Amino acid sequence: MAPSHRHGVPACSQGMGQRICSSLFPNSRAKLVWRVLIVEDDSQMREFFAGSVSRCDDLQVAASVGTVAEAKAWLDKDDNLVDVLLTDLGLPDGSGLDVIRYAIRLHPACEPLVISMFGDEDNVLASIEAGALGYIHKDSTPDDIAQTILDMREGASPISPMIARRVLSKYQAERRQRSRSAEGEPVDLIVSKNEAPEDVSTVGQRGMLSPREQEVLALISRGFSYVEIARLQGLSVHTVQSHIKNLYGKLSVHSKSEAVFEATRMGLLSQHR
Repeated sequence: MAPSHRHGVPACSQGMGQRICSSLFPNSRAKLVWRVLIVEDDSQMREFFAGSVSRCDDLQVAASVGTVAEAKAWLDKDDNLVDVLLTDLGLPDGSGLDVIRYAIRLHPACEPLVISMFGDEDNVLASIEAGALGYIHKDSTPDDIAQTILDMREGASPISPMIARRVLSKYQAERRQRSRSAEGEPVDLIVSKNEAPEDVSTVGQRGMLSPREQEVLALISRGFSYVEIARLQGLSVHTVQSHIKNLYGKLSVHSKSEAVFEATRMGLLSQHR
């Protein structure tokens, strides 16, 4: 018997394990299987996730959809139950955050896991606040997502190392700032770089890049991939690559690391940090 959250099968719905289920239903040979709702707009990724889940005896694909609207429509049906929500954030008709909130409202015991190209701390923290228990960057998606889901059901909170580092860095920076404030240091000592006054030479150098190129450069410096930048800026990947090619030429560099180094030296990133 699969766990039922909305209609309250006592032990199974709370994830207490096969042993408890057997004690409640001694004559039943039913196996505890977790139902997974997959929300991913990329058809190949969706099939990859579904295949991994289907091959696991302890998991079952409850549904596999590609939009916020489809996910909500499926969740609205009383007969549809879900234990784990596997969702992307950047969906064609909205954000996966809406799906997370909606799923938890209807199925409070549902455990959401985000797998997204967005690697910035704002999206990570927003996902956690919405109820996500794990956050995996698509560039580091495990070969067996089923095992990641099982680990999460056992109490783990899977998160990509790259994303964990960014979140920790932001937390540490905010903690240092609060500490300095508490010690009564002058405000100008803790002001962020984007609030500092600029000299004339910096302003002149920044003029060599277009506003869009400056935005792309800032995102590159924060570690975003071409696909992430395209989604954040509402552009095609090809257009992003064109902007990057142009700014490489203007900075006389040939790689992302060189671009960030040269732009930092010239002061071109100060207003975005």
